[in-house]
Amino acid sequence: MKPLLLIDVDGPLNPYAARAQRRPEGYATHRMRPSGWTETKPLRVWLNPEHGVELLALADSYELVWATTWKGEANEWIGPHLGLPELPYIDWPVMHGKAPRGTFWKTQYILEYAAGRPFAWIDDDITALDHEWVDQHHLAAALLLRVSERVGLLRPDFDALADWAAAL
Repeated sequence: MKPLLLIDVDGPLNPYAARAQRRPEGYATHRMRPSGWTETKPLRVWLNPEHGVELLALADSYELVWATTWKGEANEWIGPHLGLPELPYIDWPVMHGKAPRGTFWKTQYILEYAAGRPFAWIDDDITALDHEWVDQHHLAAALLLRVSERVGLLRPDFDALADWAAAL
């Protein structure tokens, strides 16, 4: 069984904190209205189609899963712009709620979803506390890869994911 690759959208795929005046190189601007978006103006999302190519290449080594607050809507709003097929997603029982011992709210649910399987997780909110929690509560191999919300996924991130899977 392949390890899981748990993919956050905002930060890794959509570098939302990049300078607002300048779209990052290689990214296209998309205007979206996912169900949780209540603002008058559509949400601006920057996506790089090369990320889809890279993720599909990793699909030989991983089972790709959305691990985002977009939940299943990532299949409607994000995946098609990246050329990704419909992916399973984590249906968070509670979003933005309390988390154990200062960890990110997603961490506890990531471990539940992984259910003892090896996984790599890409997210912009991973901290040292999350690494510690996973080390203490997950017996299988795990790679927690923090991606800057200012720059998104970069070549070294994809290389690290490929190398980690190959070393399992």
